[in-house]
Amino acid sequence: MSTTTLTDVNDVFGQAQEGSVAAIIQILNERLADNGIRTRAVFIDNVLQLLCEAPTNEQLEKSVVVENIRKILETISPRRIRRVKINSRLVQEQQLLWFEEINRDPDNHLLWAEMITLKQPHLFKRVARDFRRPKMRGSMPEGASKSDLRQRKSFLSGIIGGLSVALLVLGVSIWAYKQRFEPSISSAVGSTQDQVAPDQTASDEAAPDQLPLPESYDSFARAVRIAEQSAKDGIVAQTSADWLSLAARWQQASDLMAEVPASDERYAIAQDRINAYKSNSESLLKKARQVD
Repeated sequence: MSTTTLTDVNDVFGQAQEGSVAAIIQILNERLADNGIRTRAVFIDNVLQLLCEAPTNEQLEKSVVVENIRKILETISPRRIRRVKINSRLVQEQQLLWFEEINRDPDNHLLWAEMITLKQPHLFKRVARDFRRPKMRGSMPEGASKSDLRQRKSFLSGIIGGLSVALLVLGVSIWAYKQRFEPSISSAVGSTQDQVAPDQTASDEAAPDQLPLPESYDSFARAVRIAEQSAKDGIVAQTSADWLSLAARWQQASDLMAEVPASDERYAIAQDRINAYKSNSESLLKKARQVD
């Protein structure tokens, strides 16, 4: 009684679709068993080398065998297997080095050989199939040569290397751009700020519609204000301390009038006030001494 279950069959078929040479051979042997044909295979140089053996020549009729194998393999549609070389010979006991033998002397070891190319399934069919089945372990068919593996590894390394170089070039380009243009932009902004700053300072220092007053005007005005306030405070002064304070303030007003330059239009008034304010200061000093 067979112990093969539907799950086992589906698993073998899925492995064959993923490119498993052992699974492909198992399916071929099951399908060709009624014809008395057994198969062996090896994947070399991106070609599935397939050996078909049977006890008689009639069982290995070329057109029939090729057509049957093509249909079976296109039904499986193994991943990354497109070229298949079908080799046929009568059954022999020597099996270990069969590929080396037929490759070294095909005329004496083969009945015939035929290279075929499998049709690829429709794109949507492949996508649907890949979506339904989880990916099997390994991405290369069994029996793939070391050169195939090296080529694939080199291809992947080339992609990674190319991306790394592209990112490096992009980074260098950005750095060069910043080094070239950012200093000039900063200089332009700085010069603009330098040009604006003096204007702003000037506008802050000068009130709208008003020119700065000459220094002499400040001295004259300050002297007048001190004198006016001193005169008011002198009316209510009663102690020597009050008179001493007033004497100092009148002297300060006199000194301020002395700072008015000759070029000022109020120079004559300032000269007169110098003596007047100084006289008031001396009178208050005498008054403070008399009280003491």
